[in-house]
Amino acid sequence: MQQPLNFYQITDRIGTAGQPSIEQLAAIAKQGVANVVNLAMHDSDNALADEGSIVASLGMSYFHLPVPFDKPGAGHVRKFFSIMDALESEKVFVHCALNLRVSAFMHQYLTLKKGLSSEQASSPLLSRWFPDMDDAWKSIMNLSLDEIER
Repeated sequence: MQQPLNFYQITDRIGTAGQPSIEQLAAIAKQGVANVVNLAMHDSDNALADEGSIVASLGMSYFHLPVPFDKPGAGHVRKFFSIMDALESEKVFVHCALNLRVSAFMHQYLTLKKGLSSEQASSPLLSRWFPDMDDAWKSIMNLSLDEIER
């Protein structure tokens, strides 16, 4: 089976990608992933209308934190950090529509909260996207831990 769009295994326990199909979610569950975190909006082009129910039926927990691509904010990052902290000992699959939102949020989480270097915390997709990011996303990438946790 083909991996989800833009899949990247960023740590031993965290995989990231764009929107997976139902079949890909089933394969993810079979790999022992306990949790799915979705940062895409409800109305993303390729969203699964009943993703939460599908994930639950596969025996995984589902967390949906819709992050508008045109207006990400420190509050979204704070909630994401909270979810990831709560799941820190479990296998997690984190996705959005294309793995752009996730790549940025994951970079911030891994560098600011887990002490990884920027290189260790960057997906190949983030490295390609970074030079062309708009101001809203550059602002997310420049947040300090204090600004996030306010």
